[in-house]
Amino acid sequence: MTPTAERLYNLLPAVYRVRDAERGGPLEALVEVLAEGATVLEESLDGLYDDAFIETCAPWAVPYVGDLIGHEGLHGVTASVRSPRAEVANTIGYRRRKGTAAVLEALARDVTGWPAFASEFFERLVTTQHLNHVRPAPLATVDVRDGAALARALTPFTGHAYTADVRRMTRGHAAFNVPNVGLYLWRLGAHGLTNSPAFRLDERRFLFSPLGHSAPLFNRPDPEDAITHLAGPANVPAPLTRRALAATLDAVYGRGRSFRLETDGVDVPDPDNPAEKPSDRIRVCDLSDVRDAGGNVTGWAHLPDDKIAVDPVLGRIVFPPGRAPAALRVSFHHGFADDTGGGEYERAGSFEPDLPGPTLRVPGDHATIQAALNALPPEGGAVEVTDSGRYEETPAITAAEGARIELRAANGRRPTLVLAGDFDINGAAESEVTLNGLLVTGGTVRAGGLLRRLRLCHLTLVPGLALGPGGAPASPDAPAFVAEPAASPAPLSVRVERSITGPLRLPADGCELRVTDSLVDAPARGVGAASAYAIAGSDDGATPGAPLTIERTTVFGRVHVQEIVLASDVIFDGEVVAVRRQRGCVRFCHVPVGSKTPRRYRCAPATEADSGRVRPHFTSTRYGDPGYGQLGRATPPEIRTGASDESEMGAFHDVFAPQREANLRARLDEYLRFGLEAGVFFAS
Repeated sequence: MTPTAERLYNLLPAVYRVRDAERGGPLEALVEVLAEGATVLEESLDGLYDDAFIETCAPWAVPYVGDLIGHEGLHGVTASVRSPRAEVANTIGYRRRKGTAAVLEALARDVTGWPAFASEFFERLVTTQHLNHVRPAPLATVDVRDGAALARALTPFTGHAYTADVRRMTRGHAAFNVPNVGLYLWRLGAHGLTNSPAFRLDERRFLFSPLGHSAPLFNRPDPEDAITHLAGPANVPAPLTRRALAATLDAVYGRGRSFRLETDGVDVPDPDNPAEKPSDRIRVCDLSDVRDAGGNVTGWAHLPDDKIAVDPVLGRIVFPPGRAPAALRVSFHHGFADDTGGGEYERAGSFEPDLPGPTLRVPGDHATIQAALNALPPEGGAVEVTDSGRYEETPAITAAEGARIELRAANGRRPTLVLAGDFDINGAAESEVTLNGLLVTGGTVRAGGLLRRLRLCHLTLVPGLALGPGGAPASPDAPAFVAEPAASPAPLSVRVERSITGPLRLPADGCELRVTDSLVDAPARGVGAASAYAIAGSDDGATPGAPLTIERTTVFGRVHVQEIVLASDVIFDGEVVAVRRQRGCVRFCHVPVGSKTPRRYRCAPATEADSGRVRPHFTSTRYGDPGYGQLGRATPPEIRTGASDESEMGAFHDVFAPQREANLRARLDEYLRFGLEAGVFFAS
């Protein structure tokens, strides 16, 4: 008997239960039938109670709860708005604090997925002080002796006061006035690199960047758990400044924080000495270049004699004389707009499935990448690099007939492969090779033989092969990838996915190229070479390249191919020429005037008269900069919202920046107090 039936049966008088037992229990059987109906009714009543609360209601009830509070859906581009339950729950929480700066900031953070800061501009206005209500914060004059305040002068966290600006707030223009509120968003994220060997310049000097160029360090933002909390500099992924870091070094340094140093396998400061603080061993300095009268760099400024010096703006490290370690590993964060080109982000879903052979790990099973490749059986397998280390070797891959080989970085790692020459990949008939998650510098990747398929996924083939100390490409004319297939009935299929590469060279005969969600960069275009080709069959562009399918990609440089099978949501920054124009389609792309392509559909500029206005503006077009490839605010809407789904064209299409901004603007009027005006500004 079930517990419910037993409970009901025991409620009957004992005389009936005794007589029922004498007759074989027909009454007990009837009670069990009634108990089943009672159980269903009880569960239904419990469900009705649960459905009154958004946290516990059934999925079908979520839209009805939303209707009760007048909730309207948004573009599902972030986790908090992709889940209707979470969005309705957040809306209820927002309504309780409607009109406050804290809820505006939380709203901006939740519906855009970007870190946000809300600034009430009336607090930053110069005012005539009343002795009964003194406001010491908005001083009319700037204290030029306060270096920390001056460093924040042009940031969202400025402490300086402004005169009233009665103009309306427009895109990119913050008007400091009584009814105005500014919402600042950080589009660049802080991407970590853990236990990476620092780039050694000499006995004392090192660089954080594994490519050996000066690059800023970014703050790893602290999470905000309380809705009443207003963001500060520690809560956003902004570049670290010297003065701010000097004041907060002990708070942002260490494991799981913004950056960390490890000398000869030992953390700095020594973990065996708990009384020692980071500031006891490290000093924040300006390590800018020192130049002679001719403008030549002769060294760095302010070299210390007693402590380790760190410059977060230039990403530089200097040790006192005679105290530099034999091995220096660094953990730090750099800025970038999306998970592209490899990094310590989730990409396990991009690994090749069902590889026939074993997975050999480096280091671990083998000390070098080449040793692990040599140990693979004829049918292939995977070689997985399990750290973010620096591997100075020039491997070669030779795939047997029908073999499938993947050389990849482990999930959450980004190793650097420093080539001393060309990285040769050859294969027999029906063989396949994948490179995944690596940062490759110093040489060109060459594919040949009878290789059937080559996949470059979450990969960076450094444009210009390598970077100089100032970030300039070392070999701007050199291609990053060259295909040299042997004569074969099956063409070599090259696929580039979520990668950053230099120029691609694939002949029209025997190859086909597909590029998605990537940046293809010909660095020579920026140093006076008018004929720099990003995609072509030869360096001078005289030979057309392989048939091209390209989607959601930004191309810096010219393109000359035999045929464009499909181009969709692409920014072509240079002239595009396709030999065969009777087939194929170019849709929702930016194509410069003068290009020769197949038929176009909804491309920009629409007319030659618009060519001067409708063109992309980038935060930076130089690889190595945090804003590389990111569209700037001056980009016209024909490009910023011109993709097939009204997102932006180019490599960062899947960030869905226009939809994130539209989500915020759709919600602002609902939560602003009457008479207030809000402006949305991008801090990065």
